[in-house]
Amino acid sequence: MRFAPGRLIMHRNVRHGRIGWVRPGRVVSDDERGLLVWIARDSPVAHEVTEAGLGMRAMPFAQWISSAYRLEHARWNGPPLLKFLPTGAAHSVWWFRDAQGRFAHWYVNLEEPGVRWDDGPVAGVDVVDQDLDVMVHPDRSWQWKDEDEFVERLAFPDDYWVTDEKAVRAEGERVIALAEAGEFPFDGTWCDFAPPADWDVPDELPPGWDRPPVR
Repeated sequence: MRFAPGRLIMHRNVRHGRIGWVRPGRVVSDDERGLLVWIARDSPVAHEVTEAGLGMRAMPFAQWISSAYRLEHARWNGPPLLKFLPTGAAHSVWWFRDAQGRFAHWYVNLEEPGVRWDDGPVAGVDVVDQDLDVMVHPDRSWQWKDEDEFVERLAFPDDYWVTDEKAVRAEGERVIALAEAGEFPFDGTWCDFAPPADWDVPDELPPGWDRPPVR
């Protein structure tokens, strides 16, 4: 399936059948290259926390996996984001912006290929975030990100959602090679993207946003 430009869809991270986080975004384009989505500042979001209201990064992973969870509603307080999910690829590429709205850097989010769903009034794409990431600067220099968290969690194979460390690193290295060569999508494409003026920010997540994950 493909999503029409301008449609609001849910970009959701799934962990062992649970929703880890959800962010609504407007579809910029959806074609043979992949799905391009715009996440506006102050969008309504939800993310998994413990009963005490703490996120996964606020504690050792051993403590997190023994906790009870709930989904907490909030607003996206980060910069506006352009996210590209290449067709069939085990990663997405995010365009970050500075406080003035100018392109700042690319962010390669390593993840399992997205699985789409469409319930009519609400639709989305579910991914499994593999935690290890790559930050790519405008000059195409790069660095691994969150490698310490990735290594920590790999020590708990019965509870972690990443099952193949080598495959995750190999995908990162493949995308790094594209970045170093300045190949799409690291060739300047979409760095000056501006959303249509009539794209509003929803007041809240739409009914059905929390439907059971498809993976």
